[in-house]
Amino acid sequence: MQLNKDQLLKAYRDMKTIREFEERLHIEFAAGEIPGFVHLYAGEEAVAVGVCSHLNEQDKIASTHRGHGHCIAKGCDVYGMMAEIFGKKDGLCGGKGGSMHIADLSRGMMGANGIVGAGPPLICGAALAAKTLGTKGVGVAFVGDGGSNQGTTLESLNLASVWKLPCVFVVENNGYAEATSSKYAVAGTDISARAKGFDMPGVTVDGHDFCAVHEAAGEAIDRARAGEGPTLIECKVNRYFGHFEGDMQTYRGDGEVEKIRGERDCIEKFARALTSSSLVEPEELAQIDEAVKALIDDAAERAKSAAEPAAEDLLTDVYVAY
Repeated sequence: MQLNKDQLLKAYRDMKTIREFEERLHIEFAAGEIPGFVHLYAGEEAVAVGVCSHLNEQDKIASTHRGHGHCIAKGCDVYGMMAEIFGKKDGLCGGKGGSMHIADLSRGMMGANGIVGAGPPLICGAALAAKTLGTKGVGVAFVGDGGSNQGTTLESLNLASVWKLPCVFVVENNGYAEATSSKYAVAGTDISARAKGFDMPGVTVDGHDFCAVHEAAGEAIDRARAGEGPTLIECKVNRYFGHFEGDMQTYRGDGEVEKIRGERDCIEKFARALTSSSLVEPEELAQIDEAVKALIDDAAERAKSAAEPAAEDLLTDVYVAY
């Protein structure tokens, strides 16, 4: 699946935006500026962007507690996200959701979720609606290796196959479910092999490789859009930070993260591929880097000085009138 130069540059920009966003949150959280828990996505950018680059605004995604990357890849406003994480009134959810519950239905982002394995049932619902209404929309559920063992995920795989729903299940196997290695807690070599038991295609790809993710996701999403049913994609990847900010990561080997950053970083790998093939000049990527840093700096500074929700906002957004 060929991408033109503009599409390649957008993919790089989106991955770089996620990385800069997460690196900035790492600093701000350590400084005590951010309330609540924060779970960072740095290291996994190629998965979110590789998948979401195939989606349009009518397509839906459901995320996990580690959801910032999915939000940005789906087109959510960066300042609105930053303000939400800082708990400010003009955040995407009015400052009431915070890091783990960012949602923007106007962008097809059904929400990050603090409940492990909660996304797949939501996406089955979104996919059923798309199928019933004939919109050709697709639903994508992101889930971690820990969430892949949840009954909600397995039940959703079964339901999606039985009803031939237009959805894709993306397992981001980053090696650890909180502090437990997936090698210890997940049976089998590849989570994607479970797809056979639900009569759907399953594929495992290198989650550090944007092109591999993009190709697998494109095939799965096209298949879903054509009415051929769901697909399970496992992306083997790594996160750079702890399960949550403040996690000392004592369960990881000495130099493990440094080695991954140095040898397998998805953004560096993508940048090398672009420049070595002469598709993009290094100066073009440097310009994007500069623009993205300015964007994140601006979003963070504006969020710090933004107004907090007022007392009268407490009981709003509780009920929805249809």
